[in-house]
Amino acid sequence: MINRTRRLRSTDNIRRLVREHKLSVDDLIYPLFIEEGSNIETPIVSMPGIKRYSLDTLSKELDEVVALNIPAVLLFGIPSKKDEQGSETWNDQGIMQQAVRFIKKNHPGLYLITDVCFCEYTSHGHCGIIHQQDVDNDTTLVNLAKQVVSHAKAGVDMVAPSGMMDGMIATIRTALDQHGFTNLPIMSYAVKYASAFYGPFRDAADSTPVFGDRRTYQMDPSNRDEGLREATFDDQEGADILMVKPALSYLDIISDLKRNFDRPVACYNVSGEYAMIKAAAEKGWIDEERVMMESLLSMKRAGADIIITYFAKEVAKCLTK
Repeated sequence: MINRTRRLRSTDNIRRLVREHKLSVDDLIYPLFIEEGSNIETPIVSMPGIKRYSLDTLSKELDEVVALNIPAVLLFGIPSKKDEQGSETWNDQGIMQQAVRFIKKNHPGLYLITDVCFCEYTSHGHCGIIHQQDVDNDTTLVNLAKQVVSHAKAGVDMVAPSGMMDGMIATIRTALDQHGFTNLPIMSYAVKYASAFYGPFRDAADSTPVFGDRRTYQMDPSNRDEGLREATFDDQEGADILMVKPALSYLDIISDLKRNFDRPVACYNVSGEYAMIKAAAEKGWIDEERVMMESLLSMKRAGADIIITYFAKEVAKCLTK
């Protein structure tokens, strides 16, 4: 007897009925770059379709996000001034805090998440306080606490620390709780690799390090077991959601977290992954829509509950066809 598995592939309707994993607009978070200033709507050349916005040009983009029923946005702030500490991150009148208040007032239905880091705000481009040509972990934690409290006071719905500092989740959870924000969740960039796939993001966020790189605090791409250790620490310290970044080259890590933790797992479909698909499609080498959907579906299949992606609007449009 021949096992005829093709019987369940013979028509579109039967394929729909037996499909194991499905993408939904409910899975998506859309990243946004907010720049301090006015009349800014600057295309990011290395990320076709993505722009930097000032608050006075942002509403049209947010209107489209809401119309497409995308539930959440992840904000990255680009300040007009930087210093060695990144002190604009805890300025209650800083660009991130202004953006949170603006979006909450004008688009109150959107779920609002802020990236919590320093690289866009420091003059040296690293993710914390520099001591002897490296990021000093514990002094950076002090400033992280100030940053998240300022975001919380502005009205954010969730904070997402991305700096890979040891002890950052415990520090943030304690600071939020001490200031009365016990119900504010944390989505941790729990397993973040020192990846070459971040290149276009650094164009977008003005965050290229002036010296060195981030390999002393972000993870070595060779390591898998270390990802479980990192996620375990964040889980124990009180993270509500665990994230893997990047996504497409780290599907095994997404799968590891899904199997080992009883928390939602997020992944970040990063700028380089986005740019490669856009560039190949522009050359006519691939079917952009099919490759986009297949890539994101692989993340769902690996175990991601949430996907942060620059494709969010395009995916949402595809899903309503």
